[in-house]
Amino acid sequence: MSESPVTPPSAPSDPQEERRRRRLERRRARARSFDSTIPSPCIAVCQIDDAMGCCIGCFRAIDEIREWPIMTVEQKQQALERIAQRKAAAGR
Repeated sequence: MSESPVTPPSAPSDPQEERRRRRLERRRARARSFDSTIPSPCIAVCQIDDAMGCCIGCFRAIDEIREWPIMTVEQKQQALERIAQRKAAAGR
């Protein structure tokens, strides 16, 4: 039984065009995955309170601060709920 030969992908005819195509694909993927509809809760009072484990300005944990730009809408909404709970617990 003979197997049909596997045809390797053809090499791009223009390396610059191939780079442009890959760059455009990356930009489209980023645009699909990043959310910019919910603004950051940062109020520019950036100091981590070790006892609370979050920023005294925006009440976000370090992970939430770092990951905010790449969070989905759902993740940001969940973070905002946690922030509200932290504020309530701190009496704010």
